[in-house]
Amino acid sequence: MTGLPGDSDSSWDHGALRIGELSRVRLDALLTELLGRVDEIMDLQERQRALLDAVVSIGSDLDLNSTLERIVAAACSLVNARFGALGVLRTDGKRLARFITHGISPDQIAEIGPYPEGHGILGLLIENPEPLRLRDLSEHPRSYGFPANHPAMKTFLGVPVRTGDRVYGNLYLTEKAGGEEFTADDERVVLALAAAAGVLIDNARLYADTERRRRWHEATGEITQFMLGDFDAQDGLDLVVRKAREVSESRVGAIFLATDGELVLTALDAPAEFHRYLGRRFPAELPIFADLLAGRQRVVIEDLAELVTDSGQSEQLPELESLGRTIMVPLPPGNDHAGGALIVAADRAAVLGVTPGTDLLEMFANQTTLALDRAQARRDLAMLAILGDRDRIARDLHDLVIQRLFAVGLQLQGMQRTLDATAQARVTRAVEDIDATIQDLRNAIFELHRDPEDASLRASVAALVDEYVEPLGFRPRLVFSGPVDTVVPVKVRPQILATLREALSNVVRHARASQVEVQLSVSGQAATLRIADDGVGIATTERRSGLRNVTERAASLDGTLEICPNQPHGTVLELRCPV
Repeated sequence: MTGLPGDSDSSWDHGALRIGELSRVRLDALLTELLGRVDEIMDLQERQRALLDAVVSIGSDLDLNSTLERIVAAACSLVNARFGALGVLRTDGKRLARFITHGISPDQIAEIGPYPEGHGILGLLIENPEPLRLRDLSEHPRSYGFPANHPAMKTFLGVPVRTGDRVYGNLYLTEKAGGEEFTADDERVVLALAAAAGVLIDNARLYADTERRRRWHEATGEITQFMLGDFDAQDGLDLVVRKAREVSESRVGAIFLATDGELVLTALDAPAEFHRYLGRRFPAELPIFADLLAGRQRVVIEDLAELVTDSGQSEQLPELESLGRTIMVPLPPGNDHAGGALIVAADRAAVLGVTPGTDLLEMFANQTTLALDRAQARRDLAMLAILGDRDRIARDLHDLVIQRLFAVGLQLQGMQRTLDATAQARVTRAVEDIDATIQDLRNAIFELHRDPEDASLRASVAALVDEYVEPLGFRPRLVFSGPVDTVVPVKVRPQILATLREALSNVVRHARASQVEVQLSVSGQAATLRIADDGVGIATTERRSGLRNVTERAASLDGTLEICPNQPHGTVLELRCPV
């Protein structure tokens, strides 16, 4: 029934109209809220899609360096941050080993200077690895400020990146677009990205370790192949240290060999500024070397530059200030050396391509010792072949040449009775020449039995006599007899040379001689040095002040010194010592 105007039922219709208007208002509010929720859901779905895309893009390949760079770029894109960085922690977890940036050009990085090490707010996340959001970086009490040429940064979001049960590093994001603060949603999204990134980093590290081991084994195979042929020991060391540096992705590779209580830098693969250290000797008792050699275990230095600075050696070793993580492994002692050390060192801003627990460096250390031993073995084999040839030549000279010359000399001596005086004199000179030739051949035979790598006493005496040719004005006659090089002990040789030098000096200063004969002979258990001149002689046998040193040397050798006149004039000095 429809009510008429003025009827009481019309008030009910008016109230219904007002209730309908109220419902429409509430409905509009509900629709607005619903649309907002839909927008939030759409935004959340968009973020989830972006997060999924970011995770997929990060894992597009297994190279660790590019993976880290993509993680930073993806984090910046997800929360609209202008700048981002990933700080990778050192193994001790106290400082940053690497700092990968996004949003800053290489030129800007060069102008800013060295990368941060983990102080201030960056260090706060290292000490307390929990998410951190800041409206203004400068207001935080741990803020250090920024270095010169650093872009301005205000808003901040930092979250840890974990691999397994340890913190691998931290993500740092600054300057959200439009000057807005980072929100709780931003934090949740970046935390989700960090969780996925931790898994991807682990995969990339495992892949990198596998690839590294493959390269190490290829390098060791190449070194082994090299050592199968003829090679010089230094070439072998150079190859080992070069391969160790390349495969460990370090800046410097070095091999030290222990010699007489010192470590000698024997092989080096490094930039040119380090080459001045090649061949330098370092005391083996230096703390880092002493620990290495005493324990025969690897030594890991997280920051070599810091160690050098703390020890006050920056001025003496300025090049080392650019080096960071360093690993040293001992070289096993070999057949002809006492061991040493193999060292690889990375730049401070780089990660060394070998972990402290790996046995890969020990493989190279063992190959270093093997290279030295094999090179020595090849030298020994070559020396045995040379000595065998020399023995054969010496036998032929003795059994054939000397015996024939001796027979010729005897025949000439037998003919002398049938010759006149002039011919006899000529034959006598010929026989003397044959005797001298036989003596020279015997000296050559003794020389053939000497190890070519050993110092030659014959050569040293001959060189010393040559020094006095000019002061004397003539060449002294030099005669060797017996196995001089093989029998005379090493400790006796300097005394013989010193005695010869003093005797020749006295002849130059006092004798006024025109002939000098130097004889060095070995017979039985004694060596004899005899210097005879035809000078004015010594006025009295008691006057020997100038020969005091020679007398003392003879006594130190348990030998005897005799000085007597020469016939018809001159002086004879004879040193005899047991061998």
